[in-house]
Amino acid sequence: MMRATGILVVLCLVAGHASAAAPAFDDVVEATMKPYAGPTAPGVDRKTLTGKVLCGYQGWFTAEGDGAERGWHHWGRGGRFEPGRCTIDLWPDTTELDPDERFATAFKHADGKAAEVFSSFNRKTVLRHWRWMQQYGIDGAFIQRFVGEVSHPKGLRHFNTVLGHCREGANRYGRTYAVMYDLSGMGGGRMHRVMDDWRRLVRRMHMTKDPAYLHHRGRPVVAVWGFAFSDGRRYTPAEGLPLVDFLKNDPAVGGCTVMLGVPTFWRTLQRDCVRDATVHTLLAKADVISPWMVGRYHTAEQARRHAETVWTADIAWCRGRGLEYMPVVFPGFSWHNMKPQSPLDQIPRRGGEFLWAQYAAARKAGATMIYQAMFDEVDEGTAIFKCTNDPPTGKSTFLTYEGLPSDHYLRLVGLAARMLRSRKPMPERMPDLYDKRRAP
Repeated sequence: MMRATGILVVLCLVAGHASAAAPAFDDVVEATMKPYAGPTAPGVDRKTLTGKVLCGYQGWFTAEGDGAERGWHHWGRGGRFEPGRCTIDLWPDTTELDPDERFATAFKHADGKAAEVFSSFNRKTVLRHWRWMQQYGIDGAFIQRFVGEVSHPKGLRHFNTVLGHCREGANRYGRTYAVMYDLSGMGGGRMHRVMDDWRRLVRRMHMTKDPAYLHHRGRPVVAVWGFAFSDGRRYTPAEGLPLVDFLKNDPAVGGCTVMLGVPTFWRTLQRDCVRDATVHTLLAKADVISPWMVGRYHTAEQARRHAETVWTADIAWCRGRGLEYMPVVFPGFSWHNMKPQSPLDQIPRRGGEFLWAQYAAARKAGATMIYQAMFDEVDEGTAIFKCTNDPPTGKSTFLTYEGLPSDHYLRLVGLAARMLRSRKPMPERMPDLYDKRRAP
C-alpha cells in the first residue's frame, strides 16, 4: 500500500510538472513554427539528390547577448568561454560580418584586440552562410536537428530559429536543404520524439511543401543519423524499424525518401558497428545509406585505399537492393581543445589535398552524391566555411588554414561539386583553385 501510494504521488508530481512545462513548450511551437512566406530564387535542382554535394550544418553556436539565452553554447566548456576553457580548434573568420553579427570574447589576438565569434541564432549570419554556398557553388545542406535538444523549450526555440534561417537562406539563394535528425545521446524507447517533431515540422511549418526543400525520387528527403554505432547507444537498430515505416508510410506526414546515417563498417557489422543482423533489415527499408567516415583514415592514400576496398563493395551492396549511397568526406580533423588528450591537428588537411583525394576516390568508386562534413563544425576541426589564419593567442591553441585564403575550402568543395555533376573524370591531384577560369 505504501509503495502504491508512493507511485501515485510521483505520478501526480510528474503530471503537474508536465502540465506546468507544456505552455512554455507550446508557446515556442506557436512562435517559431510557421510556414515560409518569403521570396524564392531559382538555382539548384531541388528534385534530386543525384549530383549533389550537401554539407552538414550544425547551427548550434550561440553567444552571450545574442537573444538565444543559451550563453556560449558549443564555444566553451561548462558555460565558460575563455582562454584555457574552449571546445573549438578552428576560429571563424568574422572580418566580413557586420557589427551586429560579431560577439566579443575573452580571447585576444596577438595585437591585443578582442577576438570575436558569431551566433547561429543571428539571422543575418546564417543568411550570409547560404550566400557563400551560392557564391561558391555548393548545393545546400542537411540541417542538423538534435532530438535531445528539441525536446525541451529552450533547445526547440534555438533549433527552430536556425532551421527557419536556413530555410530562408536556401530559398533566397537558390540552394536546397533537408532535415537531418541526430539521435546522439537519446535514450531507448524515445523514437516517438522524432515522430512528434516531424509531425510539427510538416503540419506547422509546411516543411515538405517549401519550394527549397530537397526531394528525391519524387518524395521529400529526411535523414536520421546515429543508428547501429557500437559506442554504447541506448536505443537499438530494431527501434528504427517503426520510425522508418512512419517516415515512409504515415498517411498524414509520411511519403518521405529516408536517408540513414550509419557507421563506416555497417555492411560487415564490424568495428564501429554493432553486431546485430537487424542493422541490415533496417537499412534495407531505407532509400539512401550514408556511412560516417570522419577519423577512419588519415592520409590521401588511406582514403583512396578505403574507397577501393570499402566504398566499392558498399555501393554494390546498395545497388543490389535498390538503395543509393552517399559517402561522407571531411577536410581534416582536430578536437584538442575539447579533448586535450588528443593531439592538435590529429588528421592534417594538407592544403586540401586530403579532402580532394576523397572526392576523387568517391567518384571513381561510383558515388553520385556526397555528404560534406561539415560546413560550420569548428569543434572537431572539420569546418569548410571561412576560418582565420589569425586566431587568438594564449592558453588555448588553434589551427589555421595554413596561410591559405579563408575561403579556400569553400572553393575546393564548390569545384568538386561541379566535377561530380560532370561526366569528366576527377583528377587525383587537386587542381589549381585560383585559376581565374575556375573563379566562383
